Amino acid sequence: MDKTRKEILQTAKELTAKFIETRTVSPNNFAEVFPMIFRVVSEAALLCETDEIRMEEADRTKEKRLARKAQSGQ
Repeated sequence: MDKTRKEILQTAKELTAKFIETRTVSPNNFAEVFPMIFRVVSEAALLCETDEIRMEEADRTKEKRLARKAQSGQ
């Protein structure tokens, strides 16, 4: 299991435990609720990774543009 997947699983477990502590979720419906919590955490992590990739690509594009400008003497 890769690091991201482990972190997602750990976060989902912690959230579920908090929900049980606050009596939002009961141990009886854990099997029903946990997959939903896991899915939401997974989707959020994927969105974050996608946003980071987009930001890195935007930074590289900006750097290339600035380098071309510097080469052309502007």
